[in-house]
Amino acid sequence: MSTLPIADYGLLSDCRSSALVSRMGSVDWLCFPRFDGPSVFARLLGEQAGHWSISATDPSEVSRRYLDRTMAIETTFSTPTGRAVLVDAMAIGRNERGHNLGANSPSILLRSVSCVSGTVDMELEYVPRFEYGLISPLLRPIRGGIVARGGADVLVLSSPVQFHIENSLARTRFTLKAGKQARFALQYRTSWEAGPQVCSQATIAAYLHDTLRGWRTWSDLHQKYKGPWRELVHQSGRVLQAFMFRPTGAIVAAPTTSLPESIGGERNWDYRYTWVRDACLTLEALWVAACPYEAYQFFNWMANAVAAPTQQEAGLQIMFGVGGEHDLSERTLSHLAGWRASQPVRIGNGAWQQHQLDVYGELLSAVRRLRDEIGTPDETTRHFLIKAADAAAAHWQEPDQGIWEMRGRARDFLYSKLMCWVALDCAIALVDLLRASDHIDAWTATRKQIRDAILTHGWSEKAGAFTQAFGSDDLDASALMMPIVGFLPAIDPRMRATIDAIAERLTDAHGLVYRYRVSDGLAGEEGTFLLCTFWLAHALALAGEVERASATFERAAACANDIGLLAEEVDSASGELLGNFPQAFSHIGLVNAAWAISQAR
Repeated sequence: MSTLPIADYGLLSDCRSSALVSRMGSVDWLCFPRFDGPSVFARLLGEQAGHWSISATDPSEVSRRYLDRTMAIETTFSTPTGRAVLVDAMAIGRNERGHNLGANSPSILLRSVSCVSGTVDMELEYVPRFEYGLISPLLRPIRGGIVARGGADVLVLSSPVQFHIENSLARTRFTLKAGKQARFALQYRTSWEAGPQVCSQATIAAYLHDTLRGWRTWSDLHQKYKGPWRELVHQSGRVLQAFMFRPTGAIVAAPTTSLPESIGGERNWDYRYTWVRDACLTLEALWVAACPYEAYQFFNWMANAVAAPTQQEAGLQIMFGVGGEHDLSERTLSHLAGWRASQPVRIGNGAWQQHQLDVYGELLSAVRRLRDEIGTPDETTRHFLIKAADAAAAHWQEPDQGIWEMRGRARDFLYSKLMCWVALDCAIALVDLLRASDHIDAWTATRKQIRDAILTHGWSEKAGAFTQAFGSDDLDASALMMPIVGFLPAIDPRMRATIDAIAERLTDAHGLVYRYRVSDGLAGEEGTFLLCTFWLAHALALAGEVERASATFERAAACANDIGLLAEEVDSASGELLGNFPQAFSHIGLVNAAWAISQAR
């Protein structure tokens, strides 16, 4: 299963942790009780790392969809003798509705299979492997299910059927007739907590019913967008909401680790953390795709996460664990072969120590966009936001690693300078909210200095465009953000030239956009970047080229899998999805580009 296409998977979430389930009904990735916690199933990254499959024995056709307005997946197996429907979901807390979605999720994976016609033979294989496959737990049958114990973890599988257990593997086959069903629940606890009780069939049905109602009330309350590609935008909104760690308001960049940007290469990173940049852009996208009610919680959490005096002196750390952890030291899981032998498999992310100046701009831009949802910030948050603007003013001239987190030498990346300008532009607009009138003269003067520097040093006559870094002739798709953030109008001749240069020289044969085409110090070539393609559509819409924008949007959106999920990149040769999956960046780009095109129309 670690060779299946990335697009073969669907996402489940309880707004605390997540699972990936394949088209054939195999849960090959699941982390409990947090997105960034150790896995209990990880066959996605190595055959020996655990899975839980439920499938028809001899399916002739398989189809799937997300149930209406939910993050529950319905998979239909058609066989020569009948048809069975499998519904998979992660349980949310009882009676959680609307804004409360995920507040008390109980760490339960729900699976219910029903026969809708004829008879269907089903097979189930349960192979839990704790700590990324390092621990093969002891499986013990109990009345109504199986207990798995090993290390710090305990799982209770509730089941209406009995299993044949061999060591740490349990199998069973059962037959369903029309109108009959079998429901399963997998509950997680730590070894020092009271073990969960086996769930009855009625209890599992109630959990599933409640979870579907919870997602539907959230969708009905939040999702008001009525523009073009409405269903795609709403689906992306639900995916972005599914990335939220509800206890703190943190938002992960993706729910997986080490799905490669280059097959067989070393570009394999752990994205199960909260980047300030990605989280703020997610909140801005939710302003379009859903009501970002939780924005105030995120900014309060962020203010407290960086409250340490040493952090304030050093500048804003770019990423955190979903609980607010600072140390995300990177290590390699050498026992895992990786998806399609793409090694190393990493957990943690060394980028947490990088210097990236753009985060101040994304942070303050989100505050500006979401000020109504945030309301009046408390004193800790207010001082944090003022310090962020001051840091952008103080450090904008320094080189950094940039938005793409290049692991080579620091440079004067244009995007980093641009977002320092955005930070000050937004801080000036928020001066009353921040009660920072004594800062406005300094912020205004520095904003002008940054603008002058970008216009002078960011433009390359040789390239005929704004480029990747000051003094560089290399194109970079991040320059497309200049009109999107309001630095220059898209119809400015220099901006039009930049848009055209990227469309002509930074795209593949299918019209999808690369981030850049220069060496970044890592082995292997990455694919085209979906966020950048949506940026191109967005910029074209701002330039009044609505038909070109729509065509570009359609090309990027067509890369989604059959249930509307986007990865980070696309392999130019094969069209296959690459990178951690699903990817917040890509869904953010889809939402914002659709909105820009709707406004242009």
